[in-house]
Amino acid sequence: MLIQVDAELDASGLFCPEPVMMLHTKVRELAGGEVLKVIATDPSTQRDIPKFCTFLEHHLLDSSEQDGTYTYLIRKKG
Repeated sequence: MLIQVDAELDASGLFCPEPVMMLHTKVRELAGGEVLKVIATDPSTQRDIPKFCTFLEHHLLDSSEQDGTYTYLIRKKG
């Protein structure tokens, strides 16, 4: 299944809490239902991004890791 991505956030090279802070700002720019692709290299995003989505009721559509790069697809609530 191919998911249409509406925006992308590259947080590569940044460490906690910067990726989640940037994610929070970027999600605010999206309309409800739009999908954001997040790219990160900080392993703590594996914990932080799912918690962010749960707390703010966004939907984590997919998460993956390849060679130390983490990719997340998040659908904004509403």
